[in-house]
Amino acid sequence: MSVKSRPARQGRASAAAKPASKPAAKRAKKPPRVVDEATRTEIFRRLCAANPEPRSDLEYRDPFTLLVAVVLSAQATDAGVNKATRRLFAIADTPAAMLALGEEGVREHIKTIGLFNAKAKNVIALCRILVEEYGGAVPPSRAALETLPGVGRKTAAVVVNVAFGEPTIAVDTHIFRVSHRIPLAHGKNPDAVEAALTPIVPDEYRRHAHHWLILHGRYVCKARRPECWRCTIADLCTFPDKTPAPGPAKAAAKGRALEPEAGE
Repeated sequence: MSVKSRPARQGRASAAAKPASKPAAKRAKKPPRVVDEATRTEIFRRLCAANPEPRSDLEYRDPFTLLVAVVLSAQATDAGVNKATRRLFAIADTPAAMLALGEEGVREHIKTIGLFNAKAKNVIALCRILVEEYGGAVPPSRAALETLPGVGRKTAAVVVNVAFGEPTIAVDTHIFRVSHRIPLAHGKNPDAVEAALTPIVPDEYRRHAHHWLILHGRYVCKARRPECWRCTIADLCTFPDKTPAPGPAKAAAKGRALEPEAGE
C-alpha cells in the first residue's frame, strides 16, 4: 500500500524570511561650490574690461523694435531675426504701422523664422494693446510687459534691461550654462538661476551682467566645445574639462574664433 507524501511544511525561518533588500540608491552628486565674492568681482571686472559697453546682437532702433525683435528671437537665431526685421522695420517700425501692415503682412516678412505664424499673431496682438492702452509706447515695466502676448519673463527682462537700463538678468541657455560651469550660481531651471544670480552680481557690474554672460557663452564658453584657451577668465573658472588650444594647422583651418556655434 502506497503512502501519499505530504507536502513539506515551511519552517519558521523560511516563513519569516525577509525580502531581498534593494540596493542603496546612489546619492545625488553635490554641485561644485560657487566661486567666492572676490573671484566673482574679478570675473565681472575682466568681462567689463574686455567689452565696456556690450550690445545685443539683435538689430533694433528703439524700445518698440527691440520688443518685436526679442519676441521673434524665441527659438530662432539672432542672425535669422535680423535678416527678417531689416525688411519688416523698413516699412513698419511703430505699433500703428505694424497694425496697418496686418497679420498677413507681418507673416510674409518673418516666414523664414521658426513659429512665424504664432509670432505674427502675437506681434499684431501686442501692437494693438500698445496703441489702445499705452498710446503706442512700450511700458518700462517688466510686470506690464509680461501681460503682452508673446512676452514672457525672459523677453520682458531683456527689454527693460536694454531699452530702459534696468539691472535685470534674463537667463537664457548661455547664461544657464556659464553660471553652472564657472560656477557663479546653481539652479534647476532658468528662473532658479536668475533668483540665485541676480543678488550676487556686484552692483557696479549689474547693469551689463546680462550681456557679458550671454556673449561669453555664445562666443567663448560654447556648449559643445568651449574655447577655454582664449577665455579671459579661464584661471578663475573651476570647470574641470577645459578645452586645450588647437594645434596651429587646426586653428588656421578654423579661422572663425569669434563666431557663435551654429543654431545659437
